[in-house]
Amino acid sequence: MRIWYDACTGKHVRYGHAIAQRLRKLGHHMVLTTREHPDTINVMKTLGERFEIIGKYDPTSLVSRFRASIERELRFYEMFKDDKPHVAISHGSVELCRTAFGLGVQIICTGDTTYTKANWLIVPLADTLIISKAIPKRLYQRYGARNIVQFDGVDEVAWVHPLKREEGEKYEHPLIVVRQSEFKASYMKGTDVTVDIAKKLTSLGNVVFLPRYKKEKIEGLTVPEGFVDSLSLVKEADLVIGVGGTIAREAALQGTPSIVVPILGWAHVNDYVSRKGFPLFKVEPPDILKYAKKHLGRHVDTSEMLAELENPVDVIETLIEEKAYKNDKN
Repeated sequence: MRIWYDACTGKHVRYGHAIAQRLRKLGHHMVLTTREHPDTINVMKTLGERFEIIGKYDPTSLVSRFRASIERELRFYEMFKDDKPHVAISHGSVELCRTAFGLGVQIICTGDTTYTKANWLIVPLADTLIISKAIPKRLYQRYGARNIVQFDGVDEVAWVHPLKREEGEKYEHPLIVVRQSEFKASYMKGTDVTVDIAKKLTSLGNVVFLPRYKKEKIEGLTVPEGFVDSLSLVKEADLVIGVGGTIAREAALQGTPSIVVPILGWAHVNDYVSRKGFPLFKVEPPDILKYAKKHLGRHVDTSEMLAELENPVDVIETLIEEKAYKNDKN
């Protein structure tokens, strides 16, 4: 079958790559698309995967976001109007969902962000929504989810593997990685506490600050000039701090102690990872320094725990193979 995956962020690129690797082995043809975004193209190159770049991310204003989204949809329409995919898959691409729905293509979505308003544009159009068992179904049913399939793991299991820490470390230790919040995202409303947090942590070691947008020098912090593969970096780190949770979950699954600052609330998937025994902790901003001292450098061997988690790509594979079987019978 011909299967389309659209990636909007670097995280989505990793997810799409994992899905594509699996489905190609089963003989399916993958059409991978992405957009110009601070991370997408660099992650794509790091993985050695080919995505067709369609449109861009423009967070300048609400109008610029809307225009960029419409332009992507029009280009997708031109791509697929005469040669539709059998299935479209995404981790929350509004443009994929609207285009696939308009063309009558089956939609499979994964999701872990229950608070974004974009869910109103995505979830009602999805034929199947795949989410972690950590997330109550009702949080997506309120958006109109019709068919929810749950798995006993988190999305990051799809691309995080229990690799050994490499010799020849690139940064001075103790190494603390702080990921800037997506303060330009529609759900963040311009809020960003991460720079202040990063500066407070310089008393404990070398703080590498990963900006979301512009790469500007910040006094006292190490801001990489070029692209850094964050998945490899957090494996090397002695402590990782984030806001939404993706980078913290990636780190914790690899055994690096990680802190989530819950300015967006404490996500169910973060609680799940923590309860499973991975070193992920919820800490309010005033307590960051105290908990950073406590957990700094306390790595955990997570290989056995990680192996016990269910991979969402397994669920996607099952759905695709069921679809292929039905097509063959017809």
